Amino acid sequence: MTSPRSRAEFFVEPERDGRFSGPATGDERQMLVAFLADHRATLELKCAGLGAELAHRSVEPSTLSLLGLVRHLADMERRWFRQVLAGQDAPPLFSLAEDPDGDFDGARSDPAAAEAAWAAWRTEVAFAESFVAQAPDLDVEAVDAWRGKVSLRWVLIHMVEEYARHNGHADLLRERIDGAIGI
Repeated sequence: MTSPRSRAEFFVEPERDGRFSGPATGDERQMLVAFLADHRATLELKCAGLGAELAHRSVEPSTLSLLGLVRHLADMERRWFRQVLAGQDAPPLFSLAEDPDGDFDGARSDPAAAEAAWAAWRTEVAFAESFVAQAPDLDVEAVDAWRGKVSLRWVLIHMVEEYARHNGHADLLRERIDGAIGI
């Protein structure tokens, strides 16, 4: 008989888990960057070791899948850091005006599609990390059509929230795929 498991356990052994090691006191930028890095790492961890299962849907009628989350978060990284804060002409990669749920609806069990989604996500994360590192402070501002004036501080907090919410979805999706639980 196996012993009971708790969802509050770590997804991997704590000694092998590099997440949640950022500062708990001190500089605000370091803390925000560390929390966002931890959430990005959690998304990768929840998807690790999966192939075609990345595109498995939650339950009908939802089109939510782990691959859809990767595609969605690539678009969110691109939107907030590249388009809004950096002011670049950078349309979404997966969620288009004519297909607003394309990030989720277009996630298919295709290795090339999964590779493309991960490559896009990594490119956008790298851009965001570079932008944040080069920003003089957290008060860098830009104007967004949805929120109006936003600061880098607000975008970092929003992205932590965005990943936290979707990593909760990833927990449930991964458990449905292979029974794996833990934070």
